[in-house]
Amino acid sequence: MSDTFKALERADFDSRHPLAVILDAARFNADGLMPAIAQQHDSGEVLMMAWMNREALEETLRTGRVCYWSRSRGKLWRKGESSGQQQHLRTAALDCDGDTLLLQVDQTGPACHSGRRSCFYVALEGDEARIASAPLIDPDTLYGQT
Repeated sequence: MSDTFKALERADFDSRHPLAVILDAARFNADGLMPAIAQQHDSGEVLMMAWMNREALEETLRTGRVCYWSRSRGKLWRKGESSGQQQHLRTAALDCDGDTLLLQVDQTGPACHSGRRSCFYVALEGDEARIASAPLIDPDTLYGQT
């Protein structure tokens, strides 16, 4: 844990700290990425986990439209740029170690590429896995492949 985040443990409630200092101390992995958990702001539903680099995080904070880093494409990925299912940022928070983000978002439609509201639809129950939700929209329709 960085000295900055250690000091934040004892920081006064509602104290303010320069964003650049906090981001400099944040712990991105060896690939320059940090896990970001997207949660629907009004229901608390966990929608997805994706990766952010510092550029994606700064763009998200600046514009209010959530931007991730696509590991498969090797570039910034603005949520909804191909599906139309955007995420608009309500709040962003780093965890106590500065190595994981929680994004409270307003999600338009499904968050998952499978057409489901949440990416967390495979429920692990005893010795089985159960599909716990149905797609809201066919993925082929979502991505214009029909």
